[in-house]
Amino acid sequence: MRPAVFLDRDGTINEQMGYINHISRFIMLPRAAAAIRLLNEQGVPVVVISNQSGLARGYFPEILLKEVHIKMTKELTKAGAHVDGIYVCPHHPEAKEERFRLVCDCRKPKPGLFLQAAVALDLDLAHSYVVGDRWSDLKAAAAVQAKGILVLTGYGRGDYDYIGPGQKVQPTYVAEDLYAAVQWIVQDMAG
Repeated sequence: MRPAVFLDRDGTINEQMGYINHISRFIMLPRAAAAIRLLNEQGVPVVVISNQSGLARGYFPEILLKEVHIKMTKELTKAGAHVDGIYVCPHHPEAKEERFRLVCDCRKPKPGLFLQAAVALDLDLAHSYVVGDRWSDLKAAAAVQAKGILVLTGYGRGDYDYIGPGQKVQPTYVAEDLYAAVQWIVQDMAG
């Protein structure tokens, strides 16, 4: 088993747009591909874990979610980077579509998607890292005993200022963006 870096998608890898309801709204953040490439060069598995309740709420179709991940993968490949897995929670208790209307164990901050990835990719969750722009990412990290890192992109700066002070779970590290988070992770893994 090996440690991995789990990445939130919206606000961490790409610009936070609310719901990406059109392919044109997927815009990679500066230095995100370089950050993922740095992890690839270190031989660290990179796994995307994303809540996508917009699918459940009927804001966009499943095919668009697939198109967004294809676009992300192509942009990463062009930059010499790749992710080892993409895990998505399409559920929400108030989903428009009945098949997505449930209280699941995979919606962050619950650990379901992390556990699935750990089994599929033989990952050591307790020695892994979770990077995201929301407190739900940090709570998910705590749920699997990984180190949680908050990026100040996306919702991160607002969450840090207004949500974080009242939270029991706190980030292990706070980074300006994904690249700064990865630089810290690489040093932490070496130490």
